[in-house]
Amino acid sequence: MPIHPTAIVDPRAEIDPTAEIGPYVVVEGPVRVGPRTRVLAHATLCGWTTLGADNVIHMGAVIGHEPQDKAFAGEESYLSVGDRNVIREHVQMHRGTKPGSETVVGSDNYFMANAHVAHNCRVGDGVIFANGAVIGGYVQIEDRVFLSGNCTVHQFVRVGRLALLRGLTRVDRDVPPFCIADGLNCVRAINRVGLRRAGFDAEQTHAVHVAFRRLFLRAGNLRQRVDALAAEPGSAAVRYLIEFIRASTRGVCQGPRRPLHGDE
Repeated sequence: MPIHPTAIVDPRAEIDPTAEIGPYVVVEGPVRVGPRTRVLAHATLCGWTTLGADNVIHMGAVIGHEPQDKAFAGEESYLSVGDRNVIREHVQMHRGTKPGSETVVGSDNYFMANAHVAHNCRVGDGVIFANGAVIGGYVQIEDRVFLSGNCTVHQFVRVGRLALLRGLTRVDRDVPPFCIADGLNCVRAINRVGLRRAGFDAEQTHAVHVAFRRLFLRAGNLRQRVDALAAEPGSAAVRYLIEFIRASTRGVCQGPRRPLHGDE
């Protein structure tokens, strides 16, 4: 049965005929649920939320509720979720704060239990949030990032593509792409496993490794090191790393306190 008889579905909602709405689900407001998406028991969908195709929303998740922001005054705002996402038990995703603003979640992501996506965030594709990983308002998570258990990302922070945050990591600075972050605002190595899974060959991975050591494991001024690296020929990944750092307005995470010397 596509819509369980115990579910409460707002008449303004648009539910695709192939979607499934489980027992005791609450759909409140003009929610749109796409093809073959499954919403399991006791989940709640709220407001101006759009869910794409083939998502699975597990028990107790709250998707599209009002933002946890004292500035929110009840205006119409949005949450857009792409396709093939797995959203596990008690995950929370909130709509935008300002009128007409939105929170955007891409496709093929996996959100484990009790993960939290705050208002006005941007989450890319292929991202994994482990249990208890939380991100504040206006955070940008690029593609194929891995947030381990109980990580906390401060509002307005960017986390670059293929970065990995180890368990209990907390950051209020931008996390550069391809890096492993640990502790407080610290990057320690490159994410070799993530790079390999993303199709980087040995030469590409080595180029990122050398760039990382030059930028984060040597003493001196980061801007000068970035400029020196940018003046040399480099791979597309290294150029992207440089551009990410240059675009930062919050500053980026730093290397360990005891830097190494030498380029390799």
